[in-house]
Amino acid sequence: MKTPIRFTALALSMLLASGFASAADIKVGVSMSAFDDTFLTYLREDMDKQAKSYPKGDGVQLQFEDARADVVKQLSQVENFISQRVDAIIVNPVDTASTANIIKAATAAKIPLVFVNRRPDQKDLPKDVVAVTSDDVEAGKLQMQYIAEKLGGKGKIVILLGDLANNSTTNRTKGVKEVLAKYPDIKIEQEQTGTWLRDKGMTLVNDWLTQGREFDAVLANNDEMAIGASMALKSSGKEKGSVLIAGVDGTPDGLNAIAKGDMAASAFQDAKGQAVGSVEAARKMAKNEATEQNVVIPFKLITPDNVKDFK
Repeated sequence: MKTPIRFTALALSMLLASGFASAADIKVGVSMSAFDDTFLTYLREDMDKQAKSYPKGDGVQLQFEDARADVVKQLSQVENFISQRVDAIIVNPVDTASTANIIKAATAAKIPLVFVNRRPDQKDLPKDVVAVTSDDVEAGKLQMQYIAEKLGGKGKIVILLGDLANNSTTNRTKGVKEVLAKYPDIKIEQEQTGTWLRDKGMTLVNDWLTQGREFDAVLANNDEMAIGASMALKSSGKEKGSVLIAGVDGTPDGLNAIAKGDMAASAFQDAKGQAVGSVEAARKMAKNEATEQNVVIPFKLITPDNVKDFK
């Protein structure tokens, strides 16, 4: 009789230990709009670092899923997180206008929801739904004001737009145009979407150059498209710096382009700040602790004069 009793006691102690170990970590499902986006890759890496920074027994376990720019897939991922009974959900939305079903599903299940990097279009978020973002209008203003001053208040510009389903595109471009309202002698020659991609930014600028269009500056909604623009100008034989290029994000490649003179400026978007803010908000809400509902991480202007401070 002694052996089975000892075995049962050991099994019970192991079961209790494993139960406590799994209960200690807060489980958070994370749906990213796309894994292959450069900035979102840095954001995801910083979120992972933040989750691993908490002390043992009070940690956060993240489960990342790639929505592959598919609204339906993202909603399905959120529904799967709910069925797994995660403690909180973080979403980087594919389409900022199509988040209502995500919000409805999470709030109905009483699971805290955090939007990161991109805020839903709807003005007022329900209780237990938090947004950790940056003010994209500010980014557009910062890059355009710098370029407008460098142009002496006159010239022609082209705008490389991000994904049209994304309010980051709308708001960054809005910021650019708010500054342009003060400079009637700066005209928009062209604006088209490069969907955040370097090769599409390069193709668009190359096409405009081939068509004989003339412009003095490129305002890109992100660094990847700005770098693509720089590559197109370089391959066309344009002298470095003859066309001013500004991006948004302050990615390592963007910083290198500014340091080399291939880009004039960028607006630094703090991936680490957004990552820390979103993971910490999810952790606090999972523990029923108070957290700010709208966390705004500020943009900062990067120029050749201060680029070394961001490296």
